[in-house]
Parts: sequence; structure tokens; C-alpha cells
Amino acid sequence: RHPLATFFHLFFRVSAIVTYLFCDWFSNSFVACFVTILLLLSFDFWSVKNVTGRLLVGLHWRNQIDEDGKSHWMFEAKRVPTIAASTEAEARIFWLGLIICPVIWTMFFFSTLFSLKLKWLALVIAGISLQTANLYGYIHCKLGGQKTISRVTSRLCGTADVPKRQSRRISEDGTEEHGKTGTR
Repeated sequence: RHPLATFFHLFFRVSAIVTYLFCDWFSNSFVACFVTILLLLSFDFWSVKNVTGRLLVGLHWRNQIDEDGKSHWMFEAKRVPTIAASTEAEARIFWLGLIICPVIWTMFFFSTLFSLKLKWLALVIAGISLQTANLYGYIHCKLGGQKTISRVTSRLCGTADVPKRQSRRISEDGTEEHGKTGTR
């Protein structure tokens, strides 16, 4: 069980949303509110991408750029079942937080746009971008592991359907990496 990781998975997300909603009540400084919310969003992005995803659901994604300047997206999934790494409740909290928060920031986008508070638009777009980047990465991690299982079963049946630009590597710590290669 990882109660501290579960707490911080939701803490930075909820803090950024609450601060966005009530910042005008506590401060008249737009810059202070903007920087505070952006820092909370950045802390959330880093903690979800690098810590809570690994601990709560056994998934991790990253981007590497090789010597040729090509971008390689790596999606990792632990080979052990995710329930062994965490509880079912922690996994649900992880996925609900990951899905609901980008929806909330999207609602903020439309409310900001329609209320013509355009100075907040850059912050809301940053919130959407950071939240959906994590969501996109973890969906690829989750689906990448399932695609690997279907590829293995199709190979056993003799009908391999492997995309040319997919790569799979098993690292020393028992994680399986799925990569999509592309250019910047």
C-alpha cells in the first residue's frame, strides 16, 4: 500500500483546481496566482509521471532523444499484475484522478473563454496540456501492455501483426518497455 503516493497524486491536482477557483479571494495579484497554480500543476505533472504511476499502477512513460535527434517515446508496464503492486482502491484513485482533472480543466477553458477572462487562458491551456500529457502517456502504457499480450498470442497462432515502428524491450528491473519512434 502506498498512502503517501495516493495522497500526493490527488493533493497537487486538487490544490491547483481549488487555487484556480478561489485565488481571487486570497490575493489581488494575478502574477502570484498564476505562478502558484503553474507550480502546483508542474509538481503534479512530475509526481504523477515519475512517482505515483509507478507505485500505484506499475506504469511509467518517458521520452528519450537519441544522438540523431530522433524522439523515442517509451511506455513501460511492470510484468507483475498491477494488483500485486498496489491495491485496487489505489488504482481506481489513480485512474479517476487522471481522467477527471483534464475534464475539469477543459471546463475551465470554456468558462474562461466565454467569460472573456483571457488573461487566464494561458494558464488553463497549460493545465489542460500537462494533465492530458500524463493521461495520454498512461493510456499508452496501459494499452501497450495489452497489445503486447495480443502480439504474443498472435505469434503463437502464426498470424503476427507487428507494426514496423514499434519496439519492445525488457529492462533489468523486470519492466517491459514499448516504444514508438518518431521525429521531433
